[in-house]
Amino acid sequence: MGYADPSSSRDLLGNRTLFFIFICAFALVTLLQQILYGRNYIKRGLQFSWQSGEEMGNWTGIFNFTDDGAVKTGSDAGARYFEFYEGPLDFNSSKCLELRQDIIDVKVLSMVKETDLFDRWKSLQICKWEMNVTEANMFKSQLSKCCNAPSFLFTTQKNTPLGTKLRYEVDTSGIFQISPEIFKIFPKDMPYYRSQFKKCAVIGNGGILKNSKCGKEIDNADFVFRCNLPPISDKYLADVGMKTDVVTINPSIITERFQKLEKWRKPFYDVLQGYENASILLPAFYNTRNTDVSIRVKYVLDDFESQQSVYYFHPQYLINVSRFWLIQGVRAKRISSGLILVTAALELCDEVHLYGFWGFPMNPSGIFITHHYYDNVKPRPGFHAMPSEIFNFIHMHSKGILRVHTGTCF
Repeated sequence: MGYADPSSSRDLLGNRTLFFIFICAFALVTLLQQILYGRNYIKRGLQFSWQSGEEMGNWTGIFNFTDDGAVKTGSDAGARYFEFYEGPLDFNSSKCLELRQDIIDVKVLSMVKETDLFDRWKSLQICKWEMNVTEANMFKSQLSKCCNAPSFLFTTQKNTPLGTKLRYEVDTSGIFQISPEIFKIFPKDMPYYRSQFKKCAVIGNGGILKNSKCGKEIDNADFVFRCNLPPISDKYLADVGMKTDVVTINPSIITERFQKLEKWRKPFYDVLQGYENASILLPAFYNTRNTDVSIRVKYVLDDFESQQSVYYFHPQYLINVSRFWLIQGVRAKRISSGLILVTAALELCDEVHLYGFWGFPMNPSGIFITHHYYDNVKPRPGFHAMPSEIFNFIHMHSKGILRVHTGTCF
């Protein structure tokens, strides 16, 4: 007959109690995790509440925004949150005023992390954009006083008479005397005047344009500026469009890709024909190295009997624009061609829209993008101050001075 330990039943009961407690604790922890996960999901994907009958949008990553502020859900699971959404919100709604102020309050880029700036920018996409005529006119007035693109954007016979000793933008000790041969290739006066065009598109070459489907919208603008001879072939048509009214060329492109036009010139001419009747704009008087190769462009087009016009930035205009943006916090060895064109467009156009301007290695959702929409070749470090330029554009967008497009167009 075996011997039964009277404590065994107590041990068994104790083990069962511990097991029960363990199960309850596990269930409680799992429940808490689910609650926290759900809260974080809502916080990341959508913070949406109602105040005075107004939607409050502050979501990131999960949803795609069209440029007019409408929402395209990234998954079926997210769709249920937008069954009642009728956006976008009005530009001057209280929520949009708050979201714009969140950006304007960031006085310098170093005040926030890039991710914080991206979040503020993404939140603002719920709002319609419209031009603030008062703010826009104040900014245009400042540009008129400092720079005056309608009179000095190009070197002309009117602003640079025969015999003028023209100072270079950078090589200020250098002088280029305007001879009769050079004088006759300048236009008599500026071909464009103040607020001539209603809606202008300035196209940067940023990777943010890839898969944007903005080509049709760009081509619908009244006037289109492009920078540094970017490709606009059928391969890129859907994203960047084709229409071009002015395209800049950095002389280094001519030097490196076309051997300074000292040998075969037809390849260069053929490339320019892709821009149809667009005017060509070069910084011939940026420094002494740029002059000969820039003027050679005019001779090449004349030899091929091209109808395209060739213009040269006035060096004093470039100096004044650089000084203006230095005051705005853009500190660089040289401001970008894109920033120069945006500055000119603000005087020549009523309404200015920017595409392809995003000076960060990732898009607003934190996804890495190529430097250009057509390649990933980086510029010389420290030459431009692209993040600072984009920061200014975002501020100007928030004030209603111009519109920055970083989303998908439909």
